[in-house]
Amino acid sequence: MWHGRFSKDPSARLRAYGQSVSFDQRLALQDIAGSKAHAAALRKARLLTPNELKSIHRGLESIAREIRAGKFVWREELEDVHMNIEAALTRKIGAPGAKLHTARSRNDQVATDLRLWMREATADLVSAVRGLQKSLVGLAVRGGDAIMPGYTHLQRAQPVLAAHHVLAYVEMLERDAGRLADAAQRANVLPLGSGALAGSTIALDRRFMARQLGFDDVSQNSMDAVSDRDFACEFLSACAITGMHLSRLCEDTILWASSEFGFLALSDAHTTGSSLMPQKKNPDIAELARGKTGRLYGNLFSLLTTLKGLPLAYNRDLQEDKEPVFDSADTLGASLEILAEMFGAARWDKRRMAAAADDALLVATDWADYLVRQGLAFREAHRVVGTLVALSVQRGVTLRDLSLGDLQAESKLFKAGAMKCLDAARSLRARTAEGAPSPKRVAARLAWWGKRLASAKS
Repeated sequence: MWHGRFSKDPSARLRAYGQSVSFDQRLALQDIAGSKAHAAALRKARLLTPNELKSIHRGLESIAREIRAGKFVWREELEDVHMNIEAALTRKIGAPGAKLHTARSRNDQVATDLRLWMREATADLVSAVRGLQKSLVGLAVRGGDAIMPGYTHLQRAQPVLAAHHVLAYVEMLERDAGRLADAAQRANVLPLGSGALAGSTIALDRRFMARQLGFDDVSQNSMDAVSDRDFACEFLSACAITGMHLSRLCEDTILWASSEFGFLALSDAHTTGSSLMPQKKNPDIAELARGKTGRLYGNLFSLLTTLKGLPLAYNRDLQEDKEPVFDSADTLGASLEILAEMFGAARWDKRRMAAAADDALLVATDWADYLVRQGLAFREAHRVVGTLVALSVQRGVTLRDLSLGDLQAESKLFKAGAMKCLDAARSLRARTAEGAPSPKRVAARLAWWGKRLASAKS
């Protein structure tokens, strides 16, 4: 590439340390697409003849076929994906291949390739998010009207439908899909034509190239275009937030699948055993997905740290942008797909959930609401019910075991029907506000999600 300026070849150790082709070859098809658009722009500027353009396109298509077939030989001494493809093209077609890099730098070339790759990877991830959403909706449907305790501070709080709990994650994943799509939209701006940092005295039609490659716009500052990777940071951030939601979902799943909870049974196909303890059935998929969230966080902070001290414009540090992006796309995609499969085969233990939801303390707040409807201020109602809870604990009984006399000793507003409040199903039926977990509301939201996911773009 630069033999005219240097009298010695790079040392073997420098080549090994500086090469990126071992990982950036994943950009090969995007590099070829960008080169075809660039060649077309060179022809439009009359810098290539029609025959030279045809020769370049045929050569690039031949290389693409070799790459897809796994027959292309990558050479470390050529450093990166760009020079490997350019060298192969020149070997195939001769002189026209040497013209392809006119008015182009590897700086704007790699920025273009990475944006193209991310656009495709993001579409795949959004599709995988949809797959997990569908699987979770199916799990929610299988839950039917099954009631389980909802938790705060990991302590039993109030009753909810199991379907409502699961749908909380479907809502989170919808926002994750939106963040990924937003990141892809902001990345869909063409940097090609920015050169190394200051464009070129050979001005090509950049909007023509943008149309060729499906970009929405062209970059407006050549230094910004080649030196910033905020679009990659945004992608990594969206992946990390999605991973955070998956980790929380997996934490709930690990708890639900434990003997202590026993709410959810995972398939044998999605659990593992112990090398020592023959009775064990471990939720390893959920644990791995929870653990891999750390990688997603690390990739984001890795790139942010790489970028934070870089002066304009391009610096070789930016070679470190691709591996975090590739790893996050691979890690998140694999987690989404295996979790969708796992939840598709999972089954509720409704008996265990019903037993846990039969705890009268879960509906203690309904007594406070009952007193409020009788005219008592909420804070006083809260105190009254708290006193009754303490009384039941002191006696070693449940709230249902207290007598009407016990209740009226704390507040004369309690009537004979007050005990009806201590019914979880009744409590849920009364929670009718939009977004609340009444069976009717949850059924309506499940129907809404069914239609939404059937029509959602992957």
